[in-house]
Parts: sequence; structure tokens; C-alpha cells
Amino acid sequence: MRKSHCYIAGWKVAVGICVLVFLAAAAPPEGPKAAIRRVLDDQAKAWNKGDLEGFMDGYWKSPDLTFSSGKDRTHGWDATMQRYRKRYQSEGREMGKLSFSEIEIETLGPESAFVRGRWKVVNSKETLGGQFTLVFKKFPEGWRIIHDHTSN
Repeated sequence: MRKSHCYIAGWKVAVGICVLVFLAAAAPPEGPKAAIRRVLDDQAKAWNKGDLEGFMDGYWKSPDLTFSSGKDRTHGWDATMQRYRKRYQSEGREMGKLSFSEIEIETLGPESAFVRGRWKVVNSKETLGGQFTLVFKKFPEGWRIIHDHTSN
């Protein structure tokens, strides 16, 4: 190989390494608050597309998941899914458009967080809304809601 080819090849490698270092520095790893916010954003997007299963991806898929609303307490992912189906997808019901506001995320440690905020669902017949308190836990697959307390 001629000297000029070695110089060009070496230069290309050096530029490639610089680009990779720059990209790594420009995109720091997602912190817990951003990751939790992304779960909530993904839930709202799924809901607004009528994708209840996608919405439920934000919840821990476990029989130990708890959901409290009013005087009712639901245990388990499956039961929570059925509750949402009955309330928003049964005959004569519609999911409407979901939005979250006033989100406050407080990390309790590297693998748990406490989240407060407001929810609103607007459909053709009414506007529903209230407050929520969530407990998130970090799992290998990402942050998931392990407890949801929602009020109207």
C-alpha cells in the first residue's frame, strides 16, 4: 500500500471515531425522569390511537399490579385491562382523547419513583378527568407502573 493510501485510510478511521465520540456525548443515557415521562407519553399516544394493549404496556404485567379508583381496588394486570375495556371500550363507550398534565416525578432511588399528575379524557359525550398517583419500578424491560391510584 502506498503511503498516501495509508494516510487517507487512517484519516477516515480517525474521523469515524470522532463522529462516534461526538454522537455518544451528544446523546447521554436517558435518566429515570425522562424514561418515566416517555412511558406516560407512549401511553397517551397508544390510547389516542384506540390501542388499549399499547396503553397497558406502561403497566407491570403481573398479578401483583394494583389499581385503585374511588372505592374499588383492582389486583393484577389482566383485571386492570378488563376494567379499562369495560369502562372505555364496551358497547356505547368510547376511549376519546387522553392527555396528562401537571406531571411531577420524584425518584425514590435508582429503581423506583413516585409520580403525581392530572389526567383528562375528552370524548364526544363528555370530558372526564381527575388526579393520579403512580408508583413506578424499573425492570429489565424498562420502567413500569406497579401501583396506580386514580381519582375523578
